[in-house]
Amino acid sequence: MLTERGGREGRSSRFAQGLFSPLPQRYDRLAELLSFGQNGRWRREMVGHALADNPACVLDVATGPGGVALQMARRSSARIVGLDVTESMLAAAARAVERESLSERIALVRATAEGLPFPDASFDALTFTYLLRYVPDPAAVLAELARVVRPGGAIASLEFAVPPAAAWRAAWWGYTRMVLPVAGAVTGGREWYEVGRFLGPSITGHYDRYPLDWTIAAWQAAGIGDVEYRRMSLGGGLVMWGRRTGG
Repeated sequence: MLTERGGREGRSSRFAQGLFSPLPQRYDRLAELLSFGQNGRWRREMVGHALADNPACVLDVATGPGGVALQMARRSSARIVGLDVTESMLAAAARAVERESLSERIALVRATAEGLPFPDASFDALTFTYLLRYVPDPAAVLAELARVVRPGGAIASLEFAVPPAAAWRAAWWGYTRMVLPVAGAVTGGREWYEVGRFLGPSITGHYDRYPLDWTIAAWQAAGIGDVEYRRMSLGGGLVMWGRRTGG
């Protein structure tokens, strides 16, 4: 089931829609390309933390074509709400949910992460994937995400990252600046070329503004405790998790 809920769309949301609207059928393939084929392993790590306490209801923010929501449905008995701002991504997710006969357990909502259309403490757990680079105020978005999770509920995320070791960072820089745009053009045409050209500088710029220590502090300030993280695949991916504080 796909529904559309209220909420203002900021400039960053419109940008994300413009960038990814042409790509819903290729999104997972692009994620694999960007992650050196590691996206699936990173995703499983994040989902494992989100499902650790067998939640009954989970919100997946920036669900895209529904890959995380589908994986959580396969690995648990939870009801899942997948939320995204891009209509074409949600249409692809709806088709995938229907193919797997999971419509009774996965609902899809079009809305922004900046203004989630849910009451406080609505969910037992929450995931978000590749989100914080596309919002103008990551700290405010983290607070909004935490708001809808019950006290004690798990929150887990997956983001691209910059490898910390100098040699791997140099290799990563060359890959994202030179290989990705060309590979995107060859495999998906101009739309993929534009995404490939954008993503490397976007990831670097994000961590220049919001380094890992800042991100951990922002999670804590948002009301998320017991924050831990794991660098994946030599630091190209970052899985982070914690628990909603309060009681």
